[in-house]
Amino acid sequence: MDKQPLQKGLKKRGLKVLIVKPSSLGDVVHSLPFLFTLKKCVPEARVHWVIADSLAGLLEGHLLIERLWVINKDNWKKPGRILETTREFRRLSKALKEEKFDFVFDLQGLLRSALITRAAKAPYRVGFREAREGGPLFYTHRVEGGGKIHAVERYLKMAEFAGCRPELEFPLPRMEGYAPPPGEYAVILPGARWDSKRWPVQRFAELARRLPMRSVVLGGPSDMSLADRLVEQAGGKAVSLAGRSTLKELVEIIRYSRFMVTNDSGPMHIAAALGIPVFAVFGPTDPALTGPYGKGPRVVVREAAKCAPCRKRRCNEMKCMDAVSVDMVHEEIKKEMHF
Repeated sequence: MDKQPLQKGLKKRGLKVLIVKPSSLGDVVHSLPFLFTLKKCVPEARVHWVIADSLAGLLEGHLLIERLWVINKDNWKKPGRILETTREFRRLSKALKEEKFDFVFDLQGLLRSALITRAAKAPYRVGFREAREGGPLFYTHRVEGGGKIHAVERYLKMAEFAGCRPELEFPLPRMEGYAPPPGEYAVILPGARWDSKRWPVQRFAELARRLPMRSVVLGGPSDMSLADRLVEQAGGKAVSLAGRSTLKELVEIIRYSRFMVTNDSGPMHIAAALGIPVFAVFGPTDPALTGPYGKGPRVVVREAAKCAPCRKRRCNEMKCMDAVSVDMVHEEIKKEMHF
């Protein structure tokens, strides 16, 4: 499809742009270079962003974003809330249309995000050619993103399609007045959305005992019991803030840490974006597609298994994760951090 009209459209005075990227945590972080690239390319552009309510804290007060449109994404997936969701969508559609956006970029690539994109009634509605659930039907321009590249690179392809030179910068806003935990510490993330992505908690605990500094264990409310078990087994070398910090606080705790040890998780991408050294244990997922991406040290620890990466959310054997020993991870940390 011809890019020229689209690239000319970006030069319009008073340009107003909507980014549709409600979730997930890692994907929103991966979208930040697109935001940075767009604003560097068109500094006067007024950028709005559609975000899930559970992740709004990550972008609240962002200097590059004029307004957040917060949606209750989880309710949208519940059949029992269809009437409430329909009313919310109608209100959102009316409000977006009134904003008179010039461009909408759908970075999510699902039916829900494509419907939001269409509802804004912008003359330029840009999405990925390979978007799922019929999403491409609602776009005026379709970008060949590709399924074999990292999400960061795929989002930057959309910026390049619009005529902007890609920039690998992750503008994560700081939390003013925040005081980090005292002393030197590592961050440990024992949780993950999939059971199959979790390295055994006792191995995280043993690793914490071996480290020459204390560890701060992070995670959401659903990770609290897992984090408490880790702390119990860590011999006084770990404390848990899992479920006890806001998303903004979580970013700052990671920002001031020496390094992170983690499964394939959302906070892993925050650490990579901040340039914090990341030691990530991978099994069922492919680090080339979903691994830590940034300018800092990034070490993926994995053991070859014929079945991996399988992308199964549950597994009865867990060969790939069980094959990663504490010694393997500890040696990588010592080598990179010079302990």
